[in-house]
Amino acid sequence: MFDPILLRAADAEIVSDAPGSEITLLADSDTTDGGFTANRATLKDGVFGTPAHFHTRATEFFFVLEGKLQVLVEETLHTLEKGDFLAVPPRVPHAFGPAAGSDADVLVTFTPGMARFDYYRLLDRVARGEADPSEIAASSKQYDNHYVDSPIWRAARGQ
Repeated sequence: MFDPILLRAADAEIVSDAPGSEITLLADSDTTDGGFTANRATLKDGVFGTPAHFHTRATEFFFVLEGKLQVLVEETLHTLEKGDFLAVPPRVPHAFGPAAGSDADVLVTFTPGMARFDYYRLLDRVARGEADPSEIAASSKQYDNHYVDSPIWRAARGQ
């Protein structure tokens, strides 16, 4: 059992994995006794978003706070709007980014919790040129983030 968690917005750590993409770190598994991990993804229009990937141990939840979010689930594209909720179970390939012509502000939660904050910090260091992109692939087991190729997602994102 973990103690109640209160994080004031002014105290939250914010990292960026690309220009126009911010990740606000809210609660990691070490502070929730492994119960959950939570972050806020703020994505500006035109940001690619995440490559297709899956997790082996956790369900990932998306709740759209503002804007529109394009999400790939297996081979199906969905557009989530403000107030929409999506749960992606373990081992299901998925990806997400802002829908065309829109920003997206999304609460993202994993359960059970996984140590994700260091993964987001690694993405931030890679984006700033302080770490090599190969470190992301090398960390896939550690952070339970396994990338897969998705021609559907690449085409949807204009690549």
